[in-house]
Amino acid sequence: MKRSKAYRAAAEKINDDAVYAPLEAVRLAKETARTSYDETVEVVFRLGIDPRKADQMVRGTVNLPHGTGKTARVLVFATGDKAEAAREAGADHVGSDDMLEKIQGGWMDFDAVVATPDLMGKVGRLGKVLGPRGLMPNPKTGTVTMDTAKAVSDIKGGKIEFRNDKHANLHFIIGKASFDEKALVENYQTAFEEILRLKPSAAKGRYIAKATLSTTMGPGILLDASRTKDLLEESAPVILESAAAE
Repeated sequence: MKRSKAYRAAAEKINDDAVYAPLEAVRLAKETARTSYDETVEVVFRLGIDPRKADQMVRGTVNLPHGTGKTARVLVFATGDKAEAAREAGADHVGSDDMLEKIQGGWMDFDAVVATPDLMGKVGRLGKVLGPRGLMPNPKTGTVTMDTAKAVSDIKGGKIEFRNDKHANLHFIIGKASFDEKALVENYQTAFEEILRLKPSAAKGRYIAKATLSTTMGPGILLDASRTKDLLEESAPVILESAAAE
């Protein structure tokens, strides 16, 4: 793939033969963000799991202490007082059959979906539409609930959802390039700790095989996922053994 001159210039600042501590990786990501808009900072973990096995799936949610930098558009399937509570909490769209018909007609102007348990029978019909986009409500992520107000508030306040894909990769965002370094590192640490907590007992060997941090359009930066404490401390990049042996 042919890369732009700006991309190549950004990539030259990064040593591909080294892994970076979270603070330095965040610093480099901010330096190499190269577009006029505020790029998202994201992390990808390659997990040492077998994604074909249900008991090794890694899925969860976490509230980032500094938010995501984006106000999510929340759709809530609810009726009566639960619908009113969702509206008061700031839900962008609330309804039942009317929302169902809009989505079946191709409307997708939302980023997260919440539903009360009694409406999941109807929402389940949207599985082929919502499922592939990671939008299907699920009790495990707190999006199938009677407490619609809390669900909406959590999502609007910076709650993110993550799950491994069929290749054992797990993607999550930690904020925007405009965030200061401390906020990005603290968001990363919060998500990282939750992902570590969710390590499947059936998974063997190294849990996080590889970690990469980047901005939306920036080059990838290898992240030292062995660092679990003191993430705001300065630390020099560590040269990979394979590169050092050459």
